[in-house]
Amino acid sequence: MKLKLVLIAVFAAAALPLFADTYTIDKQHSEASFAVRHFVTNVRGKFDDFSGTINTEPGKPGASSVEFKIKATSINTGVADRDTHLRSVDFFDVANFPEITFKSTSIKPGASKDTYEVTGDLTMHGVTKHVTLPVTFLGTAKDPWGNERAGFSLATTLNRQDYGIKWNKALDNGGMMLSDDVKIDINLETVKKK
Repeated sequence: MKLKLVLIAVFAAAALPLFADTYTIDKQHSEASFAVRHFVTNVRGKFDDFSGTINTEPGKPGASSVEFKIKATSINTGVADRDTHLRSVDFFDVANFPEITFKSTSIKPGASKDTYEVTGDLTMHGVTKHVTLPVTFLGTAKDPWGNERAGFSLATTLNRQDYGIKWNKALDNGGMMLSDDVKIDINLETVKKK
């Protein structure tokens, strides 16, 4: 019995750094946005509803992990009719694929200071792709209420065709109405769980 209690205490102590360094997203100070070329300009939009956790172990990025979820129905480009179209079967088909998710499988230091290569499974529109995302760690700070906050950002480009989002229209003078490439910008302010 004594040995069992000692083993439980040892395993609990070993797990403490993982639980001590769990950060959750502060949505009020975070953004998940995108831009796509439409004819001759970029149309921008964002998702209003998302959540996630980042588990870190100081000095050991390989022991860290990320999970991120976006409610696809929360897409917001500022134009109601366009947003309705984006939620339809032509694009995100939110009735059948309500979430966009990312779950990391490995994290490695990047080429420069405070950058990381976060590899994992990105699922969108019912399609899962193994991707590597460039993430920048923006630092930590204490807020006036004693909470520790950490910032992260990423900028990347995804091809929507890879995820089965294919709707488009050919133009009379050649070319297409929409680009296949979508620029993604995610900026997260997170709060450490106490």
